[in-house]
Amino acid sequence: MKNEYYKYLCVSEEDANWGLYVLYVGYTSVAAHAQYPQEYYPSHHYFTWKSGRILDEYQILYITRGEGYFESDSHKQKVTAGTIIILFPGEKHRYIPDPDIGWDEYWIGIRGSIIDNHVHHKFFNRENPCINIGVNEKVVDLFNLIIDKTRGKNKEDQPMMSGVALHLLGILYYMVKQKSQESEQKDLIINQARDLFSSNISKDFSPKMAADQLKIGYSLFRKLFKNYTGLSPGQYFIQVKIEKAKNLLEDQSLSIKEIAYDLKFDSCFYFSKLFKQKTGMSPTIYRKKADTC
Repeated sequence: MKNEYYKYLCVSEEDANWGLYVLYVGYTSVAAHAQYPQEYYPSHHYFTWKSGRILDEYQILYITRGEGYFESDSHKQKVTAGTIIILFPGEKHRYIPDPDIGWDEYWIGIRGSIIDNHVHHKFFNRENPCINIGVNEKVVDLFNLIIDKTRGKNKEDQPMMSGVALHLLGILYYMVKQKSQESEQKDLIINQARDLFSSNISKDFSPKMAADQLKIGYSLFRKLFKNYTGLSPGQYFIQVKIEKAKNLLEDQSLSIKEIAYDLKFDSCFYFSKLFKQKTGMSPTIYRKKADTC
């Protein structure tokens, strides 16, 4: 495909009554340090990062290469390749590729009662307009199919383009729902792992045993856990034990050796070493400070 293509379409009353219709479609490859947006934008769609823009229609923007920035009245974030951005009517927004990188973008403008209904029922919402689906060949093909239809002169192509646009919306919603379900599953795994660590704090228990009980491979479990908490499962389990040790140290009837034993540390020396690493003081000093408070 060439570096750019765009087409603004004439829409008849019959097209509008179809329920979903395409207003325009386009593709641009923006090189590093290139002007953005291009000057060919019509006045009612042209904007700058400083001025922003408000549309009367929905627009689906797909970044397939590069990265940049997006802001709207409801949301802002850095955008990477594989991100879909849904622009909502009446919502001021602006976006721009990173000038040192540039990006490739597809876009399509749509209106109709069908998309209005989708938004009304929260299938898509202004607070979460950016959906990272990765660079998906099927989605790229759908944009290119609509572009191909605009190259012809057949007036009957509008319902066909609308059907492709509806297919695109269906894929996007499916991916949003799938990512939500995956996120909920990850939350469940992490919360269950935390419960396992807390309930087995005084037993011979390991992160590997937690993964086995959760029926998940340890490598994946470790990756998920660290991405979620910032700590590996092993480091998290140690941190839980250290917090428990702080409480136990306030009980003067327990020796430091007993606490180390109860919490299944390999030795009193190892417990004292880890405790100092995590708290900045030895168990003995911590106990003395706690006793004076």
